[in-house]
Amino acid sequence: MQKTVSFNRGDQPDFVKTLNKRVNEYFKENQISKKGNLNMKLKTIFMVSLYLTPIVLMHLGLIQSVSGNYLMWILMGLGMTGIGLSIMHDANHGAYSKNQRTNRWMGYLLHLVGGYHVNWKIQHNVLHHSFTNVEGLDEDIENNLLRFSPSQDLKWFHKFQIFYAPFFYSLMTIYWFLTKDFEQLVRYNKLGLYAGQNVPIEKAWRSVIINKTIYAAVLIVLPIIFWNIAWYHVILGFCLMQGISGLILALIFQPAHVVEHTDFFLPDDDQSIGNSWAIHQLKTTSNFANKSRIFSWLIGGLNFQIEHHLFPNICHVHYKNLAPIVKKTALEFNVPYYEYKTFVGAVWSHFVVLYQLGMGTYKSSLAEG
Repeated sequence: MQKTVSFNRGDQPDFVKTLNKRVNEYFKENQISKKGNLNMKLKTIFMVSLYLTPIVLMHLGLIQSVSGNYLMWILMGLGMTGIGLSIMHDANHGAYSKNQRTNRWMGYLLHLVGGYHVNWKIQHNVLHHSFTNVEGLDEDIENNLLRFSPSQDLKWFHKFQIFYAPFFYSLMTIYWFLTKDFEQLVRYNKLGLYAGQNVPIEKAWRSVIINKTIYAAVLIVLPIIFWNIAWYHVILGFCLMQGISGLILALIFQPAHVVEHTDFFLPDDDQSIGNSWAIHQLKTTSNFANKSRIFSWLIGGLNFQIEHHLFPNICHVHYKNLAPIVKKTALEFNVPYYEYKTFVGAVWSHFVVLYQLGMGTYKSSLAEG
């Protein structure tokens, strides 16, 4: 069974109570829903179109040149990223709509880009959001080739990780498509995590195999057979799409948690964490580029990572207005609120930490319990 940890509910309960009250008052006073709005619907149309239109044009033979095909794959990579960051992410958190059927169908968009929504919900919602930066539980900081936590073993090759990290980041989605879901099917079943999702393991295996077969047929097999370009251009284009998406996704998510100032945790002997869950999220999470509205729109509001971790069931279109409330309350209760003014600054800080972890010179605290 999956091991777990407990949080200290007695840690600054007034902070949590005050914050929830203020956030609820914001929605009540403005008479708006916590879920998606017209902005969210328009974004959905844009991102899905950005992904599907190029593949339709190529299948119809309307894009004949090799350069034109590569341009279409690039656009698909951006659309694939947009679906992941801006649509299915909210939907699989139950934040896209009040209607759970709508959330479910929007969450299925993950299948369009080669993933399996149940595995994603287990890794992201159950493990990452519940146990952010907790060694042995948060799979987002588990990697055989990259050292993301000071408690992980230091290998000789880690000293080079700031150089090879971008390459492996670019492989993230193609690894997801090829092997990750299958590995998770086996591991999560052994840990009993599918029971919490009410999904029989047989159904999970069937869904993954069918979805990936269709995905591979539409994006690889049929293009190789019918498109009027060499087969290797199809493979290279597919890899280009995956590389663009993987690199962008990694550079959005990693600078939210693996940066200077954010903490890493090891459970104490009785598998407990001394902080409350909300305080833990603030100690392990950072925002960036909060004043850049266009950037925030494109990446699904995930530059407001603090607000997302505290209120994952609220649609990201509201985060920019919730951020001042969260920051004000955090400062009042002397709770950390980490943020970087720019995206570049956050990425730089991430690579500073990667360098320090790789060289064994990381100095920030590793909290126990």
